[in-house]
Amino acid sequence: MKLIFTTPILILIAFLSCSVNRNSSSNNGTIQTGAEQINQYLSYLKGKRVAMMANQTTIVGSSHLVDTLRKLGINIVKVFGPEHGFRGNASAGAKVADEIDSATGIPLISLYGGKSKPSAEDLADVDIMIYDLQDVGCRFYTNINALAKMMEACAENKKELLILDRPNPNGYFIDGPILDMQFKSGIGQFPIPITHGMTIGEFAAMLNGEGWLAKGVVCPIKVIPVANYRHSMPYTLPVRPSPNLNTQQSIILYPSLCLFEGTILSQGRGTYFPFTVLGSPKLAGQYSFSFTPKGIPGMAETPLHMNETCYGLDLRTIEPSDIFKAGKINLQWMMELYKAYPEKEKFFDYKQSKQMGNIDKLAGVAEFKEQIRQGISEDSIRRTWEPGLQAFRIKRTKYLIYPD
Repeated sequence: MKLIFTTPILILIAFLSCSVNRNSSSNNGTIQTGAEQINQYLSYLKGKRVAMMANQTTIVGSSHLVDTLRKLGINIVKVFGPEHGFRGNASAGAKVADEIDSATGIPLISLYGGKSKPSAEDLADVDIMIYDLQDVGCRFYTNINALAKMMEACAENKKELLILDRPNPNGYFIDGPILDMQFKSGIGQFPIPITHGMTIGEFAAMLNGEGWLAKGVVCPIKVIPVANYRHSMPYTLPVRPSPNLNTQQSIILYPSLCLFEGTILSQGRGTYFPFTVLGSPKLAGQYSFSFTPKGIPGMAETPLHMNETCYGLDLRTIEPSDIFKAGKINLQWMMELYKAYPEKEKFFDYKQSKQMGNIDKLAGVAEFKEQIRQGISEDSIRRTWEPGLQAFRIKRTKYLIYPD
């Protein structure tokens, strides 16, 4: 069962093989995540010292996979946690410290804060690493960065990585400009569009095959694919992937609304409905809908426009199925709110807003903000994206496990 590959071609063959295994693992048509198919990998873990990259989404049914595997006799020696921590209760961007898990006594090593990938010392007592994090399919969602760093560490220390794949809730569409690598940052590491239409298992193959890991290393990987899945399927996450993506609606709106973190507008951080609203105190009198961000521990301690009434758009009235049918990033909200904002010179002032990053890094290109400022039509903006998107779609096909 152990598959170690040294060239992109062999990786491609292996992933096609995994796809065949997926189709034979379940015949009732129900989506089964890689983690849920324990019979596919349990014997492979027996007798090994196992480490995991995990958080609150690493579940099997109602149980955490760490607890499930320990009960089945698997020796889990440590767990690595990404942004938001192992239990998923740290705010976005907050540093997470190492600790001991109170429920299991297992050492928890943070990969968000002091260091971004395991050291040789961390992996010295590890035989195999498991990666099982729920992703949301966006370039600026940091799980794919954590995946790349883990793959680099495994490659450098000759450790195999077992990826338990999960569906991509935004896997039904590919959209946005390709990242111009001059804007490479913590919220954009690879030359991909905003939504890439791939699962973590597929993206790992792309990282290997395109030589995107540091120094061109190739990580030995094994993927347990999702059973009975295709990219065009709607998928509702059973657990929130991060504190501020706490509803299915926020997850589906995220590709469009995260762009506003490069503006002076609030996306609802500091409310219990983040990434479903947009607004600013400066829009008073232009919109009747309002909300007031507050400090919320574990979600947003000091949100933009804290304790100020913001006026703008309430997108909670939009059904997730309607967003799904549209199959594209919504640019109309950005165009409308820029037009309505009275102090246009401050609209893209990310330093004043103290949010995630500037709009160039979020969009991935310099021209996006200029296109909005100049009032260029949505069709014209999209035409500038299309050559890059077409090339990416072709590249993507080499690494797919699942049909579209």
